[in-house]
Amino acid sequence: MTQSVSDSGSVRLDKWLWAARFYKTRAIAKEMINGGKVHYNGARTKSSKNAEIGAVLKIRQGYDDKEIVIKKLSEMRQSASIAQELYEETAASIAKRAVNAEARRLNILNNPAPDHKPDKKQRRQLIRFKEC
Repeated sequence: MTQSVSDSGSVRLDKWLWAARFYKTRAIAKEMINGGKVHYNGARTKSSKNAEIGAVLKIRQGYDDKEIVIKKLSEMRQSASIAQELYEETAASIAKRAVNAEARRLNILNNPAPDHKPDKKQRRQLIRFKEC
């Protein structure tokens, strides 16, 4: 018997991440956990770890780091509105993601692209510089 949404019981972390719609498949969730993209209460974890209510997860997705707190457990993947009830993102995480998004928009974090390609003389200078 599978439980849809509950406040108790045990659910594997990869299954919970899939049910909460952070990843499209359980295989991808497992790969991200094993790759160190998901931290459970501040430490790397295994995909077989049982998720607990109140645990803090730090999830790296693309450019963003999300810090969430598990509110409910679920083994089944359901609608997005139900999935959003399974966790709560911390206020600090939301603020940090907003600051980083604005910095990316203004191209502060990434090196801006040069206005033009180097000409032949500049390319030769770069080659000589790299050889030294």
